[in-house]
Amino acid sequence: MGKVILSIIHFVNYQIRSTWTKTQIQEIYNTPLLELIHQSSLQHRQYHDPSEVQLCTLLSIKTGGCTEDCSYCAQSSRHNTGLQAEKLISVESVLEKARIAKANGSTRFCMGAAWRDMHGRKSGLRKIGDMVEQINAMGMETCVTLGMISEEQAVALKEKGLTAYNHNVDTSREHYPNVITTRTYDDRLDTIKNVQKAGISACTGGILGLGETPDDHVSFLYTLATLDPHPESLPINRLVPIIGTPMEKELRSLPQEKKLQFDQILRTIATARLIMPDSIIRLAAGRYTMKEHEQFLCFLCGCNAIFTGEKMLTTMCNGWDEDIAMLKKWGLRPMKSFRKELAGE
Repeated sequence: MGKVILSIIHFVNYQIRSTWTKTQIQEIYNTPLLELIHQSSLQHRQYHDPSEVQLCTLLSIKTGGCTEDCSYCAQSSRHNTGLQAEKLISVESVLEKARIAKANGSTRFCMGAAWRDMHGRKSGLRKIGDMVEQINAMGMETCVTLGMISEEQAVALKEKGLTAYNHNVDTSREHYPNVITTRTYDDRLDTIKNVQKAGISACTGGILGLGETPDDHVSFLYTLATLDPHPESLPINRLVPIIGTPMEKELRSLPQEKKLQFDQILRTIATARLIMPDSIIRLAAGRYTMKEHEQFLCFLCGCNAIFTGEKMLTTMCNGWDEDIAMLKKWGLRPMKSFRKELAGE
């Protein structure tokens, strides 16, 4: 045990790098949990103000009707979840939601559209660019998730001032074909590269609870930790099984010991903090299923952002009043917009 702990401390002293091996990440992930949390908390304090948490709000600007077959997603047109496909909502409707979010303390406003890609969506791209430009003018950071985009489309969004683009890898390369078949793992990585080439921050993470193993958690983290640069932010989602999706049916048949355990969430967050120390780690979808003390442990591991507000894309979300009261109890305060840019990081 002492040997493992010394090795972890050695890793903490490294500069930010993208040369991690799976063996190194596996060793960290499997460290005794109390020591792992302790080391990740120390690492967090080296790179971040531990009293700051970014409040982010997510709005679905185009719901349902996606042609992808992601087995967990309520918005896939291939699954009978009762969700009706809708058109892209108006710019003014989005701005009104952004004003409400800002008034409640959110500093990043995220917009999601259920599309496979942006091919042939020039009008939609212009409209979303207008949303980005006007929300930025409010002093808020902006993030969008629109499926796969080209470098040219990313440049167009960058010109409008987009802060970040979300495109999750979801899970490990090995487990990915069990979850999605209509888009390859490398398709996802290509979009992340296009975003980063355009000068937009990449927001990319995954979903825990897709029937994966701890080895998949290690492989998932390896993918992100070997990106150069690392993701600016890394959302960690806890799957909320949706009735009508293949994943919900599959998970129902799994024995309890093969389902996601809470300590695996902590290990994933803590390991991410140690190997990607400068990234913001966001506790995203499924947080409402966690008890308050479980969320507390996630923050102790190095999580420093949450999604808060009226709703996630199609699932429940903790509300602003509830979250602000919780953070105040813990002595935490909302992070200001563009903190990293203002600090010159």
